[in-house]
Amino acid sequence: MQLEIMPRKKRLPAGRAPLLLLLCQLVRALDVPLDLVQPPTITQQSPKDYIIDPRENIVIQCEAKGKPPPSFSWTRNGTHFDIEKDPLVTMKPGSGTLTINIMSEGKAETYEGVYQCTARNERGAAISNNIVVRPSRSPLWTKEKLEPITLRNGQSLILPCRPPLGLPPPIIFWMDNSFQRLPQSERVSQGLNGDLYFSNVLPEDTREDYICYARFNHTQTIQQKQPISVKVISVDELNDTIAANLNDSEFYSAKSNRERPPTFLTPEGNASHKEELRGNVLSLECIAEGLPTPIIYWIKEDGTLPINRTFYKNFKKTLQIIQVSEADSGNYQCIAKNPLGAIYHTISVTVKAAPYWIMAPQNLVLSPGEDGRLICRANGNPKPRISWLSNGVPIEIAPDDPSRNIDGDTIIFSNVQERSSAVYQCNASNEYGYLLANAFVNVLAEPPRILTSANTLYQVITDRPALLDCAFFGSPLPTVEWFKGAKGSALREDIYVLHENGTLEIPVAQKDSTGTYTCVARNKLGMAKNEVHLEIKDATRIIKQPEYAVVQRGGTVSFECKVKHDHTLIPTITWLKDNGELPNDGRFTVDKDHLVVADVWDDDGGTYTCVANTTLDNVSASAVLSVVDVPNPPFDLELTDQLDKSVQLSWTPGNDNNSPITKFIIEYEDAMHEAGLWHHQTEVSGMQTTAQLKLSPYVNYSFRVMAVNSLGRSLPSEASEQYLTKAAEPDTNPTAVEGLGSEPDNLVITWKPLNGFESNGPGLQYKVSWRQKDGDDEWTSVVVANVSKYIVSGTPTFVPYLIKVQALNDVGFAPEPAVVMGHSGEDLPMVAPGNVRVNVVNSTLAEVHWDPVPLKSIRGHLQGYRIYYWKAQSSSKRNRRHLEKKILTFQGSKTHGMLPGLEPFSHYTLNVRVVNGKGEGPASPDRVFNTPEGVPSAPSSLKIVNPTLDSLTLEWDPPSRPNGILTEYTLKYQPINSTHELGPLVDLKIPANKTRWTLKNLNFSTRYKFYFYAQTAAGSGSQITEEAVTNVDEAMASRQVDIATQGWFIGLMCAVALLILILLIVCFIRRNKGGKYPVKEKEDAHADPEIQPMKEDDGTFGEYSDAEDHKPLKKGSRTPSDRTVKKEDSDDSLVDYGEGVNGQFNEDGSFIGQYSGKKEKEPAEGNESSEAPSPVNAMNSFV
Repeated sequence: MQLEIMPRKKRLPAGRAPLLLLLCQLVRALDVPLDLVQPPTITQQSPKDYIIDPRENIVIQCEAKGKPPPSFSWTRNGTHFDIEKDPLVTMKPGSGTLTINIMSEGKAETYEGVYQCTARNERGAAISNNIVVRPSRSPLWTKEKLEPITLRNGQSLILPCRPPLGLPPPIIFWMDNSFQRLPQSERVSQGLNGDLYFSNVLPEDTREDYICYARFNHTQTIQQKQPISVKVISVDELNDTIAANLNDSEFYSAKSNRERPPTFLTPEGNASHKEELRGNVLSLECIAEGLPTPIIYWIKEDGTLPINRTFYKNFKKTLQIIQVSEADSGNYQCIAKNPLGAIYHTISVTVKAAPYWIMAPQNLVLSPGEDGRLICRANGNPKPRISWLSNGVPIEIAPDDPSRNIDGDTIIFSNVQERSSAVYQCNASNEYGYLLANAFVNVLAEPPRILTSANTLYQVITDRPALLDCAFFGSPLPTVEWFKGAKGSALREDIYVLHENGTLEIPVAQKDSTGTYTCVARNKLGMAKNEVHLEIKDATRIIKQPEYAVVQRGGTVSFECKVKHDHTLIPTITWLKDNGELPNDGRFTVDKDHLVVADVWDDDGGTYTCVANTTLDNVSASAVLSVVDVPNPPFDLELTDQLDKSVQLSWTPGNDNNSPITKFIIEYEDAMHEAGLWHHQTEVSGMQTTAQLKLSPYVNYSFRVMAVNSLGRSLPSEASEQYLTKAAEPDTNPTAVEGLGSEPDNLVITWKPLNGFESNGPGLQYKVSWRQKDGDDEWTSVVVANVSKYIVSGTPTFVPYLIKVQALNDVGFAPEPAVVMGHSGEDLPMVAPGNVRVNVVNSTLAEVHWDPVPLKSIRGHLQGYRIYYWKAQSSSKRNRRHLEKKILTFQGSKTHGMLPGLEPFSHYTLNVRVVNGKGEGPASPDRVFNTPEGVPSAPSSLKIVNPTLDSLTLEWDPPSRPNGILTEYTLKYQPINSTHELGPLVDLKIPANKTRWTLKNLNFSTRYKFYFYAQTAAGSGSQITEEAVTNVDEAMASRQVDIATQGWFIGLMCAVALLILILLIVCFIRRNKGGKYPVKEKEDAHADPEIQPMKEDDGTFGEYSDAEDHKPLKKGSRTPSDRTVKKEDSDDSLVDYGEGVNGQFNEDGSFIGQYSGKKEKEPAEGNESSEAPSPVNAMNSFV
């Protein structure tokens, strides 16, 4: 029986490759139980090359297991090491580990040598590797006198280190006296051998403390070389006298400091050879000198450098290939280049290999009479030699075993017996090293035993493989079967995978895979079984993944990660940034489902991953955060191609901060004329970094550039250098040229002067020219300084002139300017409008007509006509007083206009004047007109006084604006019952001279609503309403009190109160839903003509409204019952009214302006609900 079991060869999907690896590991992990007899097995030993710290005790490890427990012995340098004879050496009990106590006495060098451990019991002997023990060494530098080095600027230099040989070799670095590392670069760097190489020296390399340090890690010591002094001088400093005094040893080199092509400092020549062992790091080095400093490049001839294993060190002067193999052998070429040339060096690389395992021998457990084999296969370069040992003795001289047959790298066993048990050693060696492996043959007869713990619980995620262990041992090798449930049949391989190490695999576990499984192991000596349990859990899922986010610098971003999981598993949520931990920063906040990053920085950009872990599975989801911002400012502005009227500007864009630059904005400053003020020059595409700019003459330009992306524009760049353009004649003339007189006898010529940028040169002036438009006069011209107006005196009044203004400077004149027309000064008009007529349209509107004045009499620009009008007195002769004048202006040459907003029944006076730019002309003769009567306003007040049982007295004040002669008053009233229903309407006419009226024969204890308004010949005015209640009958009240003391009445009233409460609740609910009140519904249903809305022509009244929560009308209320506003009789268009929106006032306070086209009538008085009825009224409603 052979226990080195491999899984059956099955075609597995790619996703099961890791599973197969796990099973292979399980196979190798099978061991003979320690309670069974077995040969020794080495479990732990010190490394082959064992470098020790001489300041500590020496510990050489050797651990082994076996049954019976093995005994240990050692050899040193090939001979037996008698431990008992050396008091400094002790062996750990139950172990082969040696401890050599050199801290109390003795020296580490005494115990240098090659040690080997042997573990032995009755079944065989296992041996360890040869352990070479050497103490670490950190020798001092040999003392030497170092002469100062003097060399010229630009020469090459090598500062040797040559550290002492140590064990292991030291780590080399260069520092100064202050223990600061010397800076290194492409020009100055340290070689693999520790020397410091200068491709060329500079004056700043001068110093007296170039110190090479060697650090010995094992002893934790640092040794330093004597400081080296270097002085770099320029050739100019070497005069003939100094040069004559320098000998060869003082002067380092005679090379010139002029530029030169590269040459190699190391390695020397054109070719070299390098040998490296398989698995090590291959390091190739090329360092060159030259001026300028050469750059190093690497290639592999007839091949390419391995991408994932190639690294460059020391500013690309060192090429490293890790995990080197035989395939990396070949020729490598390093190239050193500078502008003066290039040189090449070829390094031939050969990769050798110490022995490495192809198949190491494995332990064999066989039952008596079985066959087996031990295989030992290794490779190397050169190919290793294989030799066998038995129990530590070369197999050629070991005791003979008839069941054993050696065939090169294989030992074949046939019909083994118990005496065939032994430990075999395979040794594979070549000139670069050796491999040693122990493998035992153990002949046993054992019934099956199952090593997996009973009732083990396995939990697996649904749709994933389930592996149920059944580790077993037995000799001969048992067969294993699996069963599910108490009475299940053996599981078949068409659904399950039965591995030869006893493991049962369910490739895709489902919920119905849950249950109890039994594995049974059998051989000819017996049977064993074991039960395990399987539970299938729901997979953990991320149902809301974090999403890609773009956030501006300084903003806040939130990532969401919602997880759904099996209810029996508790997940933990972890957030990662770029596959590492989140920064330890308070700006990062993690709660149950969210990661929030506040005040985002540029470094916060990256990939954020949400990882949900349970004990059985984990899932993750990632999102990228892109931090954006406005671009950084451009830099390195440069002006080239400088011409008189153009220049090329170039720049280097700043960082776009993850948002592409869409355009660049170029601005300029004129330091000569407007220092500190920046103007827009042009814009170019975000893909450009140069722009051809047009320039104006005589400007001292500076430019700056701003970059723009989707988030905004950058800060401006630093200003470019200044560029002054040559002077030239002006390109343009002044604009906004006008000619207007400020007095009747002058002409004021004004213009917008050129700015300094437009002047194109020094000495800016203006040539001003003018002549009368309708005359034959020549142009009159004058040259003025850089001003903006010129006054021509002695001109006739309001005469048209032709005007032009031309710019000039010290270089010349601008192009011929355009001619504009102006006028000399205006004077007041001389004539008033004639034939003024007035047509009264209605009581508030009149139309005025007039004849235009002759144009010559206007003596200026016609602005329009202005009407002054005022109310002189009341037509009733009762109100004589002077009112303020009102003014309406009509633009242009209009000869009529409307006067709105007049008061009815009034006496008005008006006149008309013409207006020009200077002012008003004389007024026309006054015209008088009267407005007809209109409807009056509502009475000023209405009060109800002296209420009795059956009468009410009304008192009122006349309308504040009667708008005519009052003819009579109209009073309408109607009762209101306890349910707010309106009774019949009574209409009563009252003479106009009355201010008091008593109504008799009214019902007692009754509420009445009154409607009251005045009338003139023009019609009825606005109404005023009021409510009042007549007094209560005392006798009836007494009877009601007596009834109220009766018990039956009290009960009835309680029931009624409850019913009313319910009704009120229902009404309140309906009101909130938008429903109507019962009174309103009833009125809508009956549509009583007596309570329909009042019309203008018949004076009827609107319905009684129950709005405002049935609250009574306030005394003196004037809200119209139908909430409408009546129009005035006149509805004239305002097309003919005066222009302008708002009125204005003269200095004397008179109104100037115009009225709106329509005037609203006084609002009609509205009905409001009456007060809630008193308990007595409630009684009356029931009686």
